[in-house]
Amino acid sequence: MTATPGQPDSPSVPRAHRARRRIPRTPGPLRDTLTLVGLPLLAALALPAAFAGGGTRRWFGGRAENQRAEAQAAKDAAAAAFYELDTAQRDLRISIETITAVDDSPAARRAVADFDALGNRIDEASHRYINAVDAHDLDRDDLEASAASRARSELTAAKEELGRVKQELDRFTDGLGPLLGKAETQLARLAPAVERARQALLAASNALDSVRASGLTADDLAARLAALSPELTKLNQGAGQHGVPQTLERAERVTREAEAVRVEAERLPDRAAEIDHRLVSLRTRAQALTTRSEQVEPTLSELRRRFAAACWQDLQHVPDAAAENVRQAEAKLAEAQTARGAQRWADATALLSTVRALLNGIDEAVSAAGDRLHRLNAVQKDPQQEIDRTRFAIRDAQRLAMAGRNTPDPRHARPLDDAVARLDRAVATLEGRHPDYWHFLTETEAVRRSVAHVVSEIREERGAGH
Repeated sequence: MTATPGQPDSPSVPRAHRARRRIPRTPGPLRDTLTLVGLPLLAALALPAAFAGGGTRRWFGGRAENQRAEAQAAKDAAAAAFYELDTAQRDLRISIETITAVDDSPAARRAVADFDALGNRIDEASHRYINAVDAHDLDRDDLEASAASRARSELTAAKEELGRVKQELDRFTDGLGPLLGKAETQLARLAPAVERARQALLAASNALDSVRASGLTADDLAARLAALSPELTKLNQGAGQHGVPQTLERAERVTREAEAVRVEAERLPDRAAEIDHRLVSLRTRAQALTTRSEQVEPTLSELRRRFAAACWQDLQHVPDAAAENVRQAEAKLAEAQTARGAQRWADATALLSTVRALLNGIDEAVSAAGDRLHRLNAVQKDPQQEIDRTRFAIRDAQRLAMAGRNTPDPRHARPLDDAVARLDRAVATLEGRHPDYWHFLTETEAVRRSVAHVVSEIREERGAGH
């Protein structure tokens, strides 16, 4: 629908819409006066106009002029309806283009198809209107009343058809509300999102420059920032080339990644200082554990001399394992120092974590030997303290099991009875010339764990009952 009525001398305007200068009819009183004066005077008045090449429209009765006026009014009304429909279609096309720029969902594709079908209806109504306009020249001097009446009828029908199509278009426009609102929301987000991405990249670049000025190379961060350059190029090319959803997603991703680079760049001086501190701390700890590991062998020697083999056999590997772990820790510390010098921060951090794990293992193994000797000394001197501790735990659990009951629940009584028997067997192992104190200690610990489990079950059941 391209023609726009009411614009003179435009090629797209139908022929009947081009303005013509009309000669007005002679008013009634003047006509009567000319009749009284007679023909000579009438001829004399008409003579100058005839010599000038002009003329007057043929005069018809009042009915013909009324029909012409009604047809002209119908033509004007149809032109207004045509213009209103054309304007609405142009506005709707902008809305459809907005939706298709953002949304590729089935609903959006269906809206495009429906708009195309509606466009066909608009074209049909427009052609009917244009044909009606072209078919009747209401400015003709010899326009008859019947022709004017037909023109009025056809133009009125064309106007009504244009109105019906306009109503269809309005209903379709109202139905686009949700799709259009979503599309406009995304378009409103587009420019701020792209600007945020640009600002994030600028902030990351400035942070990186500041870090480099302090003597840190930050090569890995520079590489990550450089990898975002093609994305910035695509953002600058715009959503028209890459699509609105894709551009929004790209802008948000660039913002996240650039922000991460900025944060890491700003933390880099602190990270370097932290790694330096950990290198010194772990090196000091490794030296201390080396000294402590040298005391394991004398501890094992005392264990061998005073206690049965079962009390210390599982610790025989500790000196060699500790020495090996110390060597590995020192090697990893050297690698971490090299990585720190090359400013490979991730590698340095990973190596320091490995060193810490090795040193923790050494600490546990070295402590285990000393702790073993301490506990065996205590139980050898006074085993009754361990026995009483375990019996108290059993009696406390038995009282809890009987609370509010005449007989204990077999599910609780059985494991508690087993705990009593197990403790008695452990105490019996202390008899003899070379008692296995370590077995005794591990058994009493196991008894206390089983009793604690029964206590936990009883409390959970009673809590659930309340």
